[in-house]
Amino acid sequence: MKPDKNLSTIRQIHNAPDVAFDQLCTLLIDTVNDGASIGFLAPLSVETATDYWNKILTSLGDGLQLWVAEQAGEIVGSVQLAPCLKENGKHRADLQKLFVLTTHRGQGIARSLLLAAENAALTQGLRLLVLDTEKASVAENLYQASGWQRAGEIPNFALTPSGKLHATVVYFKELSIKGDQHV
Repeated sequence: MKPDKNLSTIRQIHNAPDVAFDQLCTLLIDTVNDGASIGFLAPLSVETATDYWNKILTSLGDGLQLWVAEQAGEIVGSVQLAPCLKENGKHRADLQKLFVLTTHRGQGIARSLLLAAENAALTQGLRLLVLDTEKASVAENLYQASGWQRAGEIPNFALTPSGKLHATVVYFKELSIKGDQHV
């Protein structure tokens, strides 16, 4: 039986040599240039993508964690988890930068990445995750379907990649253990 080329593998990246840097840049550029509001303006340059991933990969550790989804040896998605390092917030983390190549959307990759980050959070003893996302984005549907709760919205929070102001929506998810599964 041949392996399914569409089957995604999710793995955590611990340092720069563990990952194909050029594929991370391609993923980020593709996502931003397709209109995802993840902190950049379009068109995103290779230099900006390179600077971003250099900073991320050198920041990996207790304060930042990274997972990638791969299919047939290609990085097709990623997500980050930033545990709070403050003494009174060690029970929580921010979920950040969940995105998937445009050519690979609709295959459950984002959901798999989200689940990997949530499970890792539980393993680390984290009980509360928070995130923000563009109001009325496709991502909102994923978070709602995955049990995240809408906390509220902030108008005119950021610019879309095309330069228009948009509202952001804040979500949270309280994690608890029921049997061997998380809720």
